[in-house]
Amino acid sequence: MSEDGMIRLGWEEWLGLPDLGLPTIKAKVDTGARTSALHAFDIETFGPATKPKVRFAIHPVPGREDLTIPCSALVVDRREVTSSNGETEMRYVIETLLDAGNGQSWPIEVTLTDRGGMASRMLLGRQGLREDVIVQPTERFLLPERSYDVYSAKRIKAVTPNRALRIAVLSREPNSYSTKRLVHEGEERGHSVEIIDTTRCYMAINALAPEVHYDGKRLPRYDVVIPRIGASITAYGTAVLRQFETLGTYCVNGSAGITASRDKLHAHQVLAAQKIGMPTTAFAASPKDTSNLIGLVGTAPLIVKLLESTQGKGVVLAETKKAAESVIDAFRGLKANFLVQDFVKEASGEDIRCFVVAGKVVASMRRKSSGDDFRSNLHRGGTAENVKITPLERRTAVKAAKAFNLGLAGVDLLRSNDGPKILEVNSSPGFEGIEAASKMNLAGQLFDHIEEQVRPAPLKPKRRKTSK
Repeated sequence: MSEDGMIRLGWEEWLGLPDLGLPTIKAKVDTGARTSALHAFDIETFGPATKPKVRFAIHPVPGREDLTIPCSALVVDRREVTSSNGETEMRYVIETLLDAGNGQSWPIEVTLTDRGGMASRMLLGRQGLREDVIVQPTERFLLPERSYDVYSAKRIKAVTPNRALRIAVLSREPNSYSTKRLVHEGEERGHSVEIIDTTRCYMAINALAPEVHYDGKRLPRYDVVIPRIGASITAYGTAVLRQFETLGTYCVNGSAGITASRDKLHAHQVLAAQKIGMPTTAFAASPKDTSNLIGLVGTAPLIVKLLESTQGKGVVLAETKKAAESVIDAFRGLKANFLVQDFVKEASGEDIRCFVVAGKVVASMRRKSSGDDFRSNLHRGGTAENVKITPLERRTAVKAAKAFNLGLAGVDLLRSNDGPKILEVNSSPGFEGIEAASKMNLAGQLFDHIEEQVRPAPLKPKRRKTSK
């Protein structure tokens, strides 16, 4: 600001739009234009019709398409605008803060238009000028000079505000506690969260434009997908998830990890390859191998478990060798795939559920079986209480989730005489029991991880050509 209290601008200036995560942008100042404009792309509305939002992206550094800043804002209007070349279009209008430096800032209205070929990423029109602003059309850069270095890898997290995300929860149970918690927590943070029934998705699979369709319409571009895929639709659900992965959408849990963790045999092979402790396990296809199969595990009592069991279903305790042979023969008669495991007696019908988010155990609970039932699943009447786990149990749970590359996992383990034994790694853990036991906002911790992951890519320095 000059001595007379006026703010002087040249025809080109360094400005900032901090609420959009744009601390530095070169703008053309044009008093001949009535409306200010931001030259953005991928412009898309979302959210409720009563309070719509718009999200868009911008390359703030001319010539650097490797840096994309995703932005979002409330829509305040939709207005017909005629550009300098005579073209008329309907544009979304947002309100944001203009930072002119030296502590001077004020709100302005900006229209959004996809004109990537423009040299200036922003046009500041006369409606965006305060009464104490004077434009000197023959001058440039009268405001304090800024630098694009602010978009470097070291600084970008500090200057990027939390933005509204468009999130899909793949779930067939919209009224379940876990699904409702995810929707509530996301919307409390200003995100748009949509529940997508996985089985109603269908896919256009091609090299140039892969798409996911839903109820007759192509699904929009999501920032994040949170899969809650039930065991009964694992194959189709992971196929849908792979399609989102092909589109470049960030998926909290990947299709490969879900597939591997859901198949008990595959899961135990993955754990064994990572040298992670688990109950001694054996598997065979031929009925002639029943005695040898039992011998590999040890003496009775034994656990006989279907490969795709869930919530304690398809898990049987055989207390004698004869009982184990009978259960195995019954399962084979049904042409079911199963495995046999050692029964960890010292666990006494208890297991530990570790809730792992982004490679960290954020909560844990001890589950106790109901009555004489050896299964401690809450769905089978078990009870839960908060529990403090040991450093070894914490490391084991984290290592197990990492083995399947899961951003969110429920890792179940037993306390045995020779250390923790992993029972299962659940890629769609429930929130209800463990949030009640731990008194923690675990859905919030998941969204902390999501917001950390879905950030703009930092500006990569160009390599200088060296002369030989």
